[in-house]
Amino acid sequence: MRGLLCLLIPWIPWTRAEDSAMEEIATEKEAEESHRQDSVSLLTFILLLTLTILTIWLFKHRRARFLHETGLAMIYGLIVGVILRYGTPSTSTYDKAISCSPEQRAFTTLLVNVSGKFFEYTLKGEIIPEKIHNVEQNDMLRKVTFDPEVFFNILLPPIIFHAGYSLKKRHFFRNIGSILAYAFFGTAVSCFIIGNLMYGVVKLMKLVGQLNGKFFYTDCLLFGAIISATDPVTVLAIFNELHADVDLYALLFGESVLNDAVAIVLSSSIMAYQPTGENSHTFDAAAFFKSVGVFVGIFSGSFIMGVCTGISTALVTKFTKLHCFPLLETALFFLLSWSTFLLAEACGFTGVVAVLFCGITQAHYTYNNLSPESRNRTKQLFEVLHFLAENFIFSYMGLALFTFQKHVFSPIFIVGAFIAVFVGRAAHVYPLSFFLNLGRRHKIGWNLQHMMMFSGLRGAMAFALSIRDTASYAHQMMFSTTLLIVFFTVWIIGGGTTPMLSWLNIRVGVDPDEDPPPTNDSFQVLQADGVIANGSRTKQESAWIFRLWYSFDHKYLKPMLTHSGPPLTSTLPSWCSLVARCFTSPRVYNNPEQLREDDTDFIFNDGDLTLTYGDTTITANGSSGSHTATTSLDGRRTKSSSEEALERELGGDYEITNRGTRLVFPLEENA
Repeated sequence: MRGLLCLLIPWIPWTRAEDSAMEEIATEKEAEESHRQDSVSLLTFILLLTLTILTIWLFKHRRARFLHETGLAMIYGLIVGVILRYGTPSTSTYDKAISCSPEQRAFTTLLVNVSGKFFEYTLKGEIIPEKIHNVEQNDMLRKVTFDPEVFFNILLPPIIFHAGYSLKKRHFFRNIGSILAYAFFGTAVSCFIIGNLMYGVVKLMKLVGQLNGKFFYTDCLLFGAIISATDPVTVLAIFNELHADVDLYALLFGESVLNDAVAIVLSSSIMAYQPTGENSHTFDAAAFFKSVGVFVGIFSGSFIMGVCTGISTALVTKFTKLHCFPLLETALFFLLSWSTFLLAEACGFTGVVAVLFCGITQAHYTYNNLSPESRNRTKQLFEVLHFLAENFIFSYMGLALFTFQKHVFSPIFIVGAFIAVFVGRAAHVYPLSFFLNLGRRHKIGWNLQHMMMFSGLRGAMAFALSIRDTASYAHQMMFSTTLLIVFFTVWIIGGGTTPMLSWLNIRVGVDPDEDPPPTNDSFQVLQADGVIANGSRTKQESAWIFRLWYSFDHKYLKPMLTHSGPPLTSTLPSWCSLVARCFTSPRVYNNPEQLREDDTDFIFNDGDLTLTYGDTTITANGSSGSHTATTSLDGRRTKSSSEEALERELGGDYEITNRGTRLVFPLEENA
């Protein structure tokens, strides 16, 4: 017996070593299989985007406008989701559940000791006890379910930045008062109306026994903030293609851009609402004002951070010779722009607001310092990233309808949400338009108001906000309902844009980049049977506060941050001569043509702005010529014929003269 033991003992370490080797082989095979599934999941999305692009080309070739590219991406996502959900077998199994009843909370990371070996597990989320045996056992479905942070940190930044970087400043700032009213006050009104209506729906669900979990008033307000984020990408694409009314385009685009920023800050403020006392979901004045302070603080901090990053990039591109190396210049521009989002998030602010205003600042200042190659590259780069990211999100929406494992569909909640969204949009558009028209010279007509009401689509931002937190029963129901609302608005409302333009007699064929002359100008109205010429358009001007700001920007900020504008030595006081010499670009002295700004259409029409520096006159359209004004014997200055013609055209405009730079401003105002 002792001899037998002596023979077996040497085999024990060898057996353990063999088991360990087998485990390593099995681990390597699992890692290889996981890598293969990751590749297949990414390939699936790339093929979806490829198929979407090809179908878009077919639709554009056939001039079909009944379905936008985002709607196509959602349809293809739905098809792939059905295939993955019902056409692929289960590839993994779960062992029995391990009870940890003494613990009072869930751990983010868990180390498990299995026979002396420690294994690390990460938290995936809570599972309802009734669904403990229905946990998804398909590895492929889990692979195509992305972490919500992917949307916020990777996909949203290029979408939001492109919105600011490609902003048509001329029409945006002419309607800035109305846009701010719709984006801030209108979004807040919509949020509270939808939230209160949905609270009544939740009470009804509880009364009829259809509520299976906790759903508080703050959850209803959060849903109101999420679903108030509009994304009329489909409508705006059709407007751009048909050259629809520029004011309507500016109002919808401006509202949607700022509305996303307001919605995300508003949702953060609602989540920060924490009353003191036992019931954390009752109204508390101190907590309410604290939330208001959080809203103001987050929005202001994000705004300042975005503007400061844009200014820093402008200074770097101005005082270095990066323009000699367009590739490096474009790469630096890209990295600094993207880092704005991450920097704001890391500092506790909102990256969406920061990167939006960074894009606006970059377009206004940094863009003027870039080389021609970098200008084209940055525009095209962010346009492509915006296109791919947006279609990726819409494809994932279709996929998530079948791959997301925590859907909670309630017919009462869904119907109530659709009604609440409609009522909230109506209460948002019509009353605000009435009050805005009291101070606008160019009124927002009923047809434009109806179109704005119709164009309140929901899209990428609402989806990203709702999927960010799906831990609780209430948030899961909100996510599922948001998904259905996005589907309906993109497919039904987006597809009905062209017939609605015809029915409401909205002007089309209007050049979005050039203003019509002061005299009557013909435009077109889209009819059911074609396009006909009809109507006239009057000249509009920007809000007075931004005309004053533009004067300050033109004389001080533009010369300080770019190579354009008048020299600071001619606009700053003499005691600031050192600062003026440091920040004034030598190009201004060497080349008077630098006085011309590439975005003088920021506020004015061509001919509304004339700069006089030295012996050179620069007009807003970039033309320059000798200054031929003469001085009479009594010392009075005699105007040239071109100046007299300009004054006759502008008729009674106000003239500001400052140290050799003269700005001509129209006095007409528009809110």
